[in-house]
Formats: sequence, structure tokens, C-alpha cells
Amino acid sequence: MPGLLMSFWSDLLKLAPPELSLPMLCLLLFIDNAMFAALTTPLLLAYAPHFEPWQVGVFGAASAGLGSTVQLRLFRWVLATDWPWVKKFAPSRDTIEKALAASPSASFLAIVIARATPIPDAPIKIVAAAGNYSLLRYFIAVLIGGIPYFALLAWLGHEFPIPPWVLLLVVLAVVLVFVFERWRKRGRAPQG
Repeated sequence: MPGLLMSFWSDLLKLAPPELSLPMLCLLLFIDNAMFAALTTPLLLAYAPHFEPWQVGVFGAASAGLGSTVQLRLFRWVLATDWPWVKKFAPSRDTIEKALAASPSASFLAIVIARATPIPDAPIKIVAAAGNYSLLRYFIAVLIGGIPYFALLAWLGHEFPIPPWVLLLVVLAVVLVFVFERWRKRGRAPQG
């Protein structure tokens, strides 16, 4: 099985361009963050070492931040609908707005910290969307958190080149965490 997986990965890597321009990397970061935000770290590890860390930090974080802000706006739109399945997952708007109003700096700091680390920021993003958090404030928070994180990944990739099989492990780890979380949430007994 591992041999088959490595063969598939090497075939997949042949389709990926060996190098990207900085604007193309920024476009991919924007698209990824506007949609699922699952490939940001592998994209940075694969392509960011070709650029100066400050360039990836500033331009990559800005592109990803814009994409993440677009995703936040999409979350707001979905949460504002009357679809029954949304009601099951969405927290009460009043509860969220009160929590955000009570400690706006803590909310800002939570967004900065979530972006400055590899931990998933989807729960914070859903809270920000449900609480009608300012799009500009959200963008500034993800930019501030993203600049050092993106620059660090670019520097690490430049100083310690990452082999393709390690990138595969990173992608597999992200997928496994996602699958585990879905399984864990389904396994909970309904509270009633």
C-alpha cells in the first residue's frame, strides 16, 4: 500500500509545476483560502522557498487573508439563510454577538493567533461570521497573524528543503485530522 501511495504521489507531482511565480502562488493562496483553506501549508512548503520570506509573508498573507475574508463573507451569507441544516450547526446569533461585543480585543487576538499557527481556524471563522464580525477587522487580524507564519514557512522551506514525500505526509495528516473530527462529532450522543 505505501508503494502504491508513493507511486500515485510521484505521478501527481509530475502534474504540478516545478516552480510558480509569486503572483501565481498568491492567486493559489487566495483561491484555497476562499474555498476550503486546506492546502495553504503544503502550498507554502512546496513553493514559498523560491522567494524571499518577507515577500511570501507580506504578499502571501495578504492574498490568503483576502481569500479568507471572502470565505467569511460566504459563511455569513449561508448562516443568514433559512436552510434547516444550517440551523443545526449555527450558534445563536444573539449569543455570538454578545460574546463578541463583550471582548472584541480577545476575538481579534484569537483570530491573529489562529492564523499565526497551523491550527484550523474554521470554528473561529464561523463564530466571526455568525457574530457579524467586521470584515476589515477580520482581514487585518488574519494579515497580522499570517505574515510571520507565512514568512517562517518560506524560511524553513528555504533553509531545510522539504522532500515531496514529507509534503504528502502533511496533506495526509490534514485529511486524517478532518476525517477524525467528522467521525468524533458523529459519535457523540445527542443531548436532550
